[in-house]
Amino acid sequence: MFFPGSRYLSLTPYSVTRPDGSVVQVTRLPTPGLQAVLGYYRRHTGDRLDQISARFLADATMFWHVCDANDAMVPDALAAHDLVGIPIDAPTGG
Repeated sequence: MFFPGSRYLSLTPYSVTRPDGSVVQVTRLPTPGLQAVLGYYRRHTGDRLDQISARFLADATMFWHVCDANDAMVPDALAAHDLVGIPIDAPTGG
């Protein structure tokens, strides 16, 4: 259901019964934890989080590590930040 490397991959799904009686599988949202940062990158006009992730983590799909390092649940929460913390312990590549 989730792509390899997804932040949701290790979370255990569970079943929820909806008001109409149907049962669906759901996954809890991951809670970002404070991570050590290597440093801060000053965003330029037009910089997208996937581009920043590709540049510093060698993988555009690892943008969520940048979110976690900045205590942001969703990428849009970083849209207004001039400085974006780059995680020190995020996996690179892959």
